[in-house]
Amino acid sequence: MEEEFAGKTVESTQNQIKCHDCGAFLQFEPGTETLNCSYCGAANEIPKEEVTIEENDFHAFLESKANQTPKEKVAVINCSGCGASSKLEENSTADFCSFCATPLVVSQSSTEEFMTPQYVLPFKITRKESEEIFVKWIKGLWFAPKDLTNYAEHTVDRLSGNYLPYWTYDSRTNTSYIGERGDHYYVTETYTDSNGKSQTRSVQKTRWTLVSGDVNNIFDDVLVCASKVLPDKMTRELEPWDLEALENFNESYLSGFKSQCYQLDVEDGFGFAKGVMDVEIKNSIRNHIGGDEQRITKSSTRYNDISFKYILLPLWISSYKHKEKLFRFTINARTGEIHGERPYSVIKIALLILAIIAVAGGIYLLVNQGK
Repeated sequence: MEEEFAGKTVESTQNQIKCHDCGAFLQFEPGTETLNCSYCGAANEIPKEEVTIEENDFHAFLESKANQTPKEKVAVINCSGCGASSKLEENSTADFCSFCATPLVVSQSSTEEFMTPQYVLPFKITRKESEEIFVKWIKGLWFAPKDLTNYAEHTVDRLSGNYLPYWTYDSRTNTSYIGERGDHYYVTETYTDSNGKSQTRSVQKTRWTLVSGDVNNIFDDVLVCASKVLPDKMTRELEPWDLEALENFNESYLSGFKSQCYQLDVEDGFGFAKGVMDVEIKNSIRNHIGGDEQRITKSSTRYNDISFKYILLPLWISSYKHKEKLFRFTINARTGEIHGERPYSVIKIALLILAIIAVAGGIYLLVNQGK
């Protein structure tokens, strides 16, 4: 694999585009097709192009070592807190990591080369909307520490708009399998109950039969997050994404937001995609076997017509430390769906337990006094 596809997690600071009228930096307005200028009020339209989704041939890409694939050089800096590597904006003097809030040392940046994204799903949820979602979610958490609820009041400085890099994979699969089909049947048995009387009952049994066969599956847009800063469970919770709304990649959509470049290259990403496909393949095998129960002894899958594309998907993220442990909260910037890691207040839980014990003790005393 070529060095440029070895991959690093890269986070950009605010991508910047200047206003046509006054030269001030612009920011993409979520849910629109414009870049708004906060100084002169000009709305800079983003040129619209017809979107034709094109997939890249997976094997041809690997064999050619991607020599014809557009690339970009970016300045990156590694975060000492979580390992993320940040892409710095021009003339940047200070920044912080969106994923752990660690200050970044700008003087320690270096230049790296990455594949240019093909498509982008623009932000739809605004910062104000994301703040409201975030505060409501945190205040609705049971047994949250007091400092967490206080933290919710300061989301303006902590919530960060980021684009995550994803590979999407398509493939046709053919799987040969060997297994067993289990069919239930019932027999009548006689037993002696606790009173010494003879009784009968119907007992389920399973008849197992050796089986083998082939199943075919078609997979479209299997998503694999190419940035490994966030846990896989957290990125999966952001799904589903409305990929039918993808736009051709345009730097304008990134203006005012941060973005990640891939850490996982396209070849290794397909290994993760196989794991996602395997779940559906096993379900197909079980359906093909039929019966009441199924056992899959052995299976072998062939992956055909493999293709992929490189896209960016939007999210709002905030990080929080409680007793030196890092917690992160993410919002799907298309749907507003929020998920996150959260700490618990041991004191609040202990007080609840004591309250329950006190109430139970009071009820016990009342019952006994009435006797």
